[in-house]
Parts: sequence; C-alpha cells; structure tokens
Amino acid sequence: MNLNDCLPHGLLLLGCGNMGSAMLRGWLDRGLSAKNVWVIDPHPSEWVHSIGAHVNAKLPSNVSVALLAVKPQIVQKALPSLSALANSKTIFLSIAAGISIEAYESILGSASIIVRAMPNTPAAISQGITALIGNSNANDVALELSETLLSAIGETVRLERESQMDAVTGLSGSGPAYVFFLIDALAAAGRKQG
Repeated sequence: MNLNDCLPHGLLLLGCGNMGSAMLRGWLDRGLSAKNVWVIDPHPSEWVHSIGAHVNAKLPSNVSVALLAVKPQIVQKALPSLSALANSKTIFLSIAAGISIEAYESILGSASIIVRAMPNTPAAISQGITALIGNSNANDVALELSETLLSAIGETVRLERESQMDAVTGLSGSGPAYVFFLIDALAAAGRKQG
C-alpha cells in the first residue's frame, strides 16, 4: 500500500520526540515522501530538519492525518493550534496516554474523527503492539488507515470499548518498563556480588 496515496493531503505530526520520530522513520522507510509531512515541534532534532519535511512551517488547510504525539500534560495547550483542522475529514490519531476521546472532542469538536492509540516501548524498534479505538465518527476507512500507519511500529489490535485503554496503558504501555527495571536491578545486584 502506497502511503502517499493513502495520505493525499499529507500527514501532520504534532510532536516529534522519540515515539513520533520512530513512527516517522517507519513511514519514510515504507515510501512516504517527506515533502508530504508537516512537523510541529518546539525542539525538532537535526534528523527531522534533514529529511526534507515541513518543520514548524505554515500548515496546509487540510491534512489527511494529524498524529498527536505530545506528552499528555501538553495536549490541552498544544491542540488548539490545530483547531482549523477540527470537524473536518482530518483523522486525529493520538498516542498520548490517558487523554480520553471525550477530552479530544471537547477541544476539537464532536464532529472530528478521533482515533486513540497506545503503542508500547518496543515500538521504538518497530516491534511494538499498539491498541486503538475510534470515536463514533471513525469509520472503518479511518480505522484501517490508522492501523496501516501504526503497523510501521509493529502490530495493532482494535479494542471493543475505550475503557479497555486503561488496562492497555498499564500492562502494555507501562509494563515493559517494569520488566526492564527488574532486569537492571538484577544486573546491578550481580555486579555488586562480583
């Protein structure tokens, strides 16, 4: 599937930190043209500047997908900058933990297409599992496009109801960090014992 054809109006990344960059790398590796990408980030990396994307440039009047890849505590402050895209055909795909679909609708309007997703840490090396669910405006086409984009960082699974996202966040999103912490603690104890 050609990503440029799937995203005729381009792709916007609101935030391009670790996860946003991992996703963008995956999309570029799958043939997405950097000239079809707009990045809004207060501190974009040298890599983001080097790929030929539109970095902190004037936004187009319409984009196919707006990926919301900012920290949850920044969402309320950053999202109004995309209000011109609200209530349109733009798919708002969020990977911010803990922000409900209702919260997005309160900022972007109830007619907006919202897909909430939760990737996990292995997504940084394209081996993740991402759970997703859409609001009532997210039809099968919107969900399939979201799955296509998220497959760049691993496998996807659709949830039946949004309340399941809390379990996904706790187990899949945060769980690997606890395993890494345990492994690190065991290695430190081994070093201490000689």
